[in-house]
Amino acid sequence: MDRPTAAPRHIVIVAFPGLQSLDAVGPFEVFSTASQVAEHAGRRGYRLSLVSSIGGAVVAESGLELATHSLPHPAEPIDTLVVAGGGGVYDARHDPVLMTWLSAVAPRCRRVTTVCTGAFVAAEAGWLDGCRATTHWARAARLAKEYPAVTVDPDPIYVRDGNVWTSAGVTAGIDLSLALVQDDLGTDIAQTTARWLVMFLHRPGGQTQFAAPVWVPRAERSTVRAVQALVEAAPGGDHRVPALAAAAAMSVRHFSRVFTAEVGESPGRYVERVRVEAARHELETTDDTLDVVARRCGFGTAETLRRSFQRRLGVAPDSYRRRFHTVA
Repeated sequence: MDRPTAAPRHIVIVAFPGLQSLDAVGPFEVFSTASQVAEHAGRRGYRLSLVSSIGGAVVAESGLELATHSLPHPAEPIDTLVVAGGGGVYDARHDPVLMTWLSAVAPRCRRVTTVCTGAFVAAEAGWLDGCRATTHWARAARLAKEYPAVTVDPDPIYVRDGNVWTSAGVTAGIDLSLALVQDDLGTDIAQTTARWLVMFLHRPGGQTQFAAPVWVPRAERSTVRAVQALVEAAPGGDHRVPALAAAAAMSVRHFSRVFTAEVGESPGRYVERVRVEAARHELETTDDTLDVVARRCGFGTAETLRRSFQRRLGVAPDSYRRRFHTVA
């Protein structure tokens, strides 16, 4: 246990023009709340600094103004470095003042973390080379393309790889911060902090459950494109590979090879993807039972639907419906 007289851990949150304000404010509030809980329990808390390369007011992409301090001297002890994300991150990663400071400071920190697209700054600085990392689901493909030395996983809410922590988009920075508090101060302090914030300590499932449907690119061959359209138009139809191959006027072996090469996944996995998306829509907009949804979307049984949902989205269909159901 930390001695009450020990110096608080210094958490430095890095902001920049065009940041997503919640990426900075969310972690700030988590650490501030945890610090109060810890100090009440006679434990060491946190000292927080919101900084930027320009100092003073920083305007977020929403228009909200945040007051920041100038970057601390590189020799000043920093326990945890948090880099926010947001639309301005693509310019921030080429800010020579910020990047020079980060290069000097990061190796001396106990851990470095990013929220959302803050991963682009970390990748530019080389922190993520050889690491597994995550970012906002809508920016994961870009991160992987621009920084091939990074192993990008688009599903987790947050990822820890050694002393490097990265989180998914926006509110996931709060989940990450709670995990950091738990790592520092134990489950009791983190759980109490989560309760004060009216949050899960560990959010169920990954960020894929929040992602909008993102369809894979259309095949170049018109026959394969026609099969894709056929599956999407009637997810509950007979889409076994022999039936799809017949629709494309190809042998089963040739169709499977061509479809996988052009679409990027096997016919069976593509059909499952379409059916899961159809089931998501049904669960969001109807009150039908899981058995009915499963039959309508081509899964046959509720158990098959559950297995596919868990595999694709990391969450059970019942839980998904409770969170996203929109019918009054």
